[in-house]
Formats: sequence, structure tokens, C-alpha cells
Amino acid sequence: MKRVKVFVPLLIFGGLIYGLSYAWRAFPIISGYGAKNLCTCVFVAGRTQESVLADELGSIPLSLGTYEVNWSDSSASGNVFGAASKKAIFRKGLGCTLISEISEEEIRSQEISLSAIASAPDSLVWPLGLTESDTVFENVNYEALNKAIDNAFLEDQPDVKINTRGVVVLYKGHLIGEKYAEGFDKNTAQIGWSMTKSITATMIGLMVKDGIIKISDNNLIEAWKEDERSQITLDQLLRMSSGLEWEEVYSGPSSATNMLFKSADMGAFAASQPLAYEPDELWYYSSGTTNIISRIARERLGEKYHNYLRERLFSPLGMKTAVLEPDASGTYVGSSYMYASPRDWAKFGQFYLNGGSWNGQQLLPEDWADYVSTPTDKAPLGEYGAQFWLNAGEKGNPENRYYPDAPTDLYSANGFEGQRVFIIPSKDMVIVRMGQTKVRGSFDFNEFLKSVLAAVN
Repeated sequence: MKRVKVFVPLLIFGGLIYGLSYAWRAFPIISGYGAKNLCTCVFVAGRTQESVLADELGSIPLSLGTYEVNWSDSSASGNVFGAASKKAIFRKGLGCTLISEISEEEIRSQEISLSAIASAPDSLVWPLGLTESDTVFENVNYEALNKAIDNAFLEDQPDVKINTRGVVVLYKGHLIGEKYAEGFDKNTAQIGWSMTKSITATMIGLMVKDGIIKISDNNLIEAWKEDERSQITLDQLLRMSSGLEWEEVYSGPSSATNMLFKSADMGAFAASQPLAYEPDELWYYSSGTTNIISRIARERLGEKYHNYLRERLFSPLGMKTAVLEPDASGTYVGSSYMYASPRDWAKFGQFYLNGGSWNGQQLLPEDWADYVSTPTDKAPLGEYGAQFWLNAGEKGNPENRYYPDAPTDLYSANGFEGQRVFIIPSKDMVIVRMGQTKVRGSFDFNEFLKSVLAAVN
């Protein structure tokens, strides 16, 4: 009995200490997530503070925080129970940056001069230009297509909100279907989350085309040159097979959340991780890996870095709504923070469907689309290439794949809230679905793809 009397208070005390420790680590992540997303949704996407608080930040644990827009200095702030305050600041062209580890004054004093993104020409039909196409395909069942698109917006699950916000369907380079949720339209920039990884891979492809870098390069980070990490190649980073220690978990404090919401230099944070496996021994999805790639690109490009994608990708494609946001150190958060309208995301998909060519100009290496869509050796279902997701299926058993009713040559840019750019070469189609589906798996992508594809004979 005496032992029990001693043990119970110790257990309670230990639980209290653990709870306080967890809160100390978790609360800044909650407030940082809220401040950053409120800032970008309002200042980049043009949404109301009320809609963001209700949709993006309205459920547990994010609803534990208090968030507010400050119009006087174009910022947003967040805190949890009056503590763990975080602030994100908006800068034109750069979107919003979360203040972490370095001062607001230092971030605002960064000299980043951005070139303008060129508009698509009026004289050409969209997506090459601004003229709306009147092409009608006899082999497209438009009634069935529109029904399939409408079904993507149905809220028929009582306990789960699907929150589809935009769908765009291209066939043979023409827009054949499109729809938006209330409060969104063809010009509303929407977050891609990890679809940004595919943008980062494209930056590397452009650099390969320009002779700036090779995917076989190693000795990529100065701090790695004295240890075994020096042997990690750019190809292994692109394929999520570097072997670096990482924890891609978003339910609480982890490598991923500490990087995104507590670190000033996200690429350096990720690069500081030790090897847990030999390179190419294991495939493991890591947002840290992509931010290392973005940091390597900055070092190789130097002064050209901040305008490189604007001049080599966004302007040629006329992606006027594209905003790629940097961390506090000024390096683009290549894993997560690109916003663009569904139509601009569709242009990106069409660009890959064209093999990296746009309006007769070959921007990427001719084999780059094949490279990013070739399965990584250790991905068990052939589900990953080089910063793109695949539908190749298990080796020797391709029927075991993510989307059994879609072709095996489908590959895609994926975001964690159900954002997708599907590229389907065998069907000559690009299908974009944007949204904010918080419960993973509650949107049936296989059924969505099946119904859209069935409308095109």
C-alpha cells in the first residue's frame, strides 16, 4: 500500500511533466501553422479571414489557437492559450514567410528582386494563350464528364467534409471540363502542399538542361564532405532514397513539423540529419529531402535563384498566379509552399504531358518526363519516381496499384489534403483536383479518375 501511495503521485507528476513537455514542443507548431496559412490564404489567395478560420483552422488541434490578420503590416499571427506566439509576414511576389529563429527585421531587409511573370498571349487558345477554346470532341461524352466533375464536389459523408475547391480536365491540350466551389474561381491561387515537390524537381530538370547540375552529382552539401553523406547523389535525393534519418509525421512534433514551423533554414535543418541507412537501401518519403534539393539549387544558381523558375517555367507557361514562398533564410520551401490557380496547375501538367515542351520550345531535357515517371527501385508498389507519384504497381503484379481503374502510365503531383495533378500520357489527358480534404482517404480518387476517364472514348 505504501508503494502504491508513492507510485501514484509519481505517475501523475510524470504525466504532468510529459504533458507540459509535449505542449512546449507542439504549441509553436500549431500557432506557426495557423499564422502561416492564414497569412497566405488572405494575402495571396485573396480569401476572407473568416473563411480561413472556419475551414483551414476550425478543427482540433488547430482550433486551440487564436489567429489574427494584421492589415497594417501585411501579416498574420497565432498563439495557443496566449502562449507560443508565431507571426508570418507577406511580401509581394514572395507570399508569406513564417518568422523563425531570426528576426522580422532581418527577413524584411532581405534584398530579393523579382522579375515579372509574363502573361500568356491573347492570340493563342488556352492553355498556350488567353483565348477560350470552342473545340468540341465527338468522342467526349460531356454530360457524363460534367456529372463526374459534379460528383467530386458532393458532400455526401455526414462526418467528413470533402472540400473539393476546383477541378480542371484537359484532353489533347484543350479544356473540356471545369468547376469551382463557392468562393473560388479559375484565378484563385490554391496551395499545392507537396505538389510543390514536383515543381522543385522541374527546377532541377531546367538546371540539367542549362548544364548547371547533373543528377549524378555528389558532394552536394559542404557539411557532408567530411563524412559518408558525401556519397549521396542528387538522383538519390530526388528519389527519396538518400538514407538520411527523417520522420515524416504531422500529428505532432517530428522532423517534418519542426522543420516547417520552427526552422529558419529548412534545407540546412534537413541536411543536418545523420544517415540512418545506406543510400538506395530504403525508399522513405521525406519533405526534408526536397528542401535540401532547393538549398542545393540556391547554392548552384546564386543570384539567379529567386527568378529562375519565374523566368524558365512560370513565364514561358504564363503561370501568372504562381507564388513560391521562401523560408526565413530566403530559400524556397520546395517541399510544400507553392500556390497557383487550378488552371495554372493544369498548365504544369500539360507541360509534362508535352514532354517538357511548350509552344514549340523544349524547356526540359527530352528524357526528363521519362526520368521523373520511372519507378524508384525500393518503392514497393512502384508508386514513386523522382518527386512525382506513380501508378505503375507492384513489380510482377501491376494490378496492385494505387488507382486500379486508371492506366499504369499515370503519374502525378500530390498534395496531402487531396491536391492532385494527374498526367496520363496514354489518354492524352491532364486532370486536376484541388481541395482541402483533411481526412486522408475520404475522397475516392480511383472512382473520380474512373468516371472522368470513362467520359472520354
